[in-house]
Amino acid sequence: MEPVNLQNILDQAFDEIDHSLEGYAHKVDPREVGIVTTLTTGIVKVSGLPGVGFEELLKFPGNLYGIAFNVDADEVGVVLLGEYWHLHTGDEVERTGRVMDVPVGEALIGRVINPLGEPLDEKGPVAVSRRLPIERPAAAIVDREPVTVPLQTGLKVVDALIPVGRGQRELIMGDRQTGKTAIAIDTIINQHDQNVICIYCAIGQRAASVAKVVADLREKGAMEYTIVIVTEGNDAPGLNFIAPYAATSIGEYFMQQGKDVLIVYDDLTHHARAYREISLLLRRPPGREAFPGDIFYIHSRLLERSTHLRKELGGGSLTALPIVETEAQNISAYIPTNLISITDGQIYLSPNLFELGVLPAVDVGKSVSRVGGKAQRPAYRSVTGALKLAYSQFEELETFAKFGTRLDEHTRNIIEHGRRIRACLKQPASAPIPLSEQIAVLLALTNGYFDDVPLSEMKEAEQVLRKVAAGLPEDLRRQFTSAAPFTEENRQFILNLAEKALEPFKKRL
Repeated sequence: MEPVNLQNILDQAFDEIDHSLEGYAHKVDPREVGIVTTLTTGIVKVSGLPGVGFEELLKFPGNLYGIAFNVDADEVGVVLLGEYWHLHTGDEVERTGRVMDVPVGEALIGRVINPLGEPLDEKGPVAVSRRLPIERPAAAIVDREPVTVPLQTGLKVVDALIPVGRGQRELIMGDRQTGKTAIAIDTIINQHDQNVICIYCAIGQRAASVAKVVADLREKGAMEYTIVIVTEGNDAPGLNFIAPYAATSIGEYFMQQGKDVLIVYDDLTHHARAYREISLLLRRPPGREAFPGDIFYIHSRLLERSTHLRKELGGGSLTALPIVETEAQNISAYIPTNLISITDGQIYLSPNLFELGVLPAVDVGKSVSRVGGKAQRPAYRSVTGALKLAYSQFEELETFAKFGTRLDEHTRNIIEHGRRIRACLKQPASAPIPLSEQIAVLLALTNGYFDDVPLSEMKEAEQVLRKVAAGLPEDLRRQFTSAAPFTEENRQFILNLAEKALEPFKKRL
């Protein structure tokens, strides 16, 4: 009997198995597919995706996408990015192998889109060829430069007392209906011909409010250099959460090309609420005041991306104006305190000033810019040096004078001067003032040229002076925007013009 060769038998068996499997090779599915196990408001739980990564983009039926937020041993918690009413338990979920990204490029300018890059206007699809992740690391410290170039808002009270620089993060805060969005929109309108790309990011806003903002921007011609990113209040919480990150990536694309970018987040209170909703639905442990403990981190990693890059990297900048809503003037609440500690200053809008008709209702005492005079041109800084001190003295004395105390002549003069400062700092919405006109008005104000003008005629007197300032020589107006010092000769030239312009308004003694 011949010995049995086991190796030959095994080789023959494996050959037969390989031959039998050749017909089934095309039926093998290399994709990693999971199954929806639980479906709640904007959140699904998925099983069967062992290789999924944190914040990976997952594809659902109906061209719906979601982000893997909770990666647990048995299941994955996914935040949905769109309408999810057609989903059911048992639906298949497919990995994409990439993180959430957004289209970027020049084609976005003038468009209204959602955080996924889908158009919300009637101008057709957005033609872009490049995409960037919405979550990107902030620029390293060694890649940044100090903030020294001003970003003119066109608002006298902000440019003079709370200056904003290119690359700065300046918080706008206040109660509901105090004019927070109006300040941001005026700043966007004032960037006309300033070579600044503007991005307005509406987070969870009412559709009517966003439509009004877009209409105002179109009316003023600001949509020519503005991108509007919108999520409405009835959108999925996931869309509200990713909106500011998507807007920042779009802004970073232009910044890395050496351009200056202004981005408005309106507002981060809605962003925090969206994240709170997501976290509680995913059963993450709530933290202070029922907000998750990492609410500070989601805002800090967003706002740290605003910066001014070194010249070797193009010298571009990304200026952020985040907006936050306070309740009952409580600026020490959890979210406002977080943002105050992250940003480089805040513009606080007082409901009391708003009710008195002092618009914009900026409370100078509670507002601050930590960049300060470094974000002002030398000409502007020399004009507004003593303005904040004089206004602060007036506010204290005005409160004291309400008690009916007899005041000496010096105190009365301070109060009268302060009233004219307040009247001069008033400004209607959507009417930013050019730099040369601001310098002429504020120079006349600080030198007391308005003190003899009746309060009832302050508005008319300012308009007359602005018309005179609009006709200043071109070389002089160019000096205002340069780093050249403001000479005494130029100062006296403007003061002489102001004295002649205001002569008809002086009080008859």
